[in-house]
Formats: sequence, structure tokens, C-alpha cells
Amino acid sequence: MSARGMLSVVGTAVGGLIGWSDAPPPADPEIVRPLLTEVGVPVGESLEEAVRTFQERVGLEPDGVAGPRTVHLLARYTKEIRELRLGMAA
Repeated sequence: MSARGMLSVVGTAVGGLIGWSDAPPPADPEIVRPLLTEVGVPVGESLEEAVRTFQERVGLEPDGVAGPRTVHLLARYTKEIRELRLGMAA
């Protein structure tokens, strides 16, 4: 993932933590796709449907938009999965 891509995910995730006064644009699809795959949500042809599936699994309103709260949880769960994999490899 590029540095710009990572900053986009981090910025959107932080926005989900602190709340936005105006709705931010959804996260870059090229960043969201691999994160969804890493947390076990197959993306297939419809990114919107994959985002909706993830949102349902984590208790968010399933609107299919990768907004700040969705991206925050997606980034958090991806980080946890990576840490678990590293712990198991040790």
C-alpha cells in the first residue's frame, strides 16, 4: 500500500473516531478492497455489497458506503488480524 493510500485510510479512520461535522468522501476503493479481503469478506464484483456485508458483521448500519466509522473498524480489525498472525508465527 502506498504512503498516500495509508494516509487516506488513517485520516478516514481518525475521522470515524472523532466524528465529522460534514460527511467526508468515502475511502478509496483500491484501499478498501484488500482490507475487506484480509478480514474475510470476499469482494467479488460489488464493492458496495462487500462493504454492506462487513457493516452487518460489525453492527453498523449496512448502507454500503465506506465512511469514517466503517473504515475505522475495518482498519482496526485488519490490524488485529495482522498482529495475531505475527504472534502465531513467533
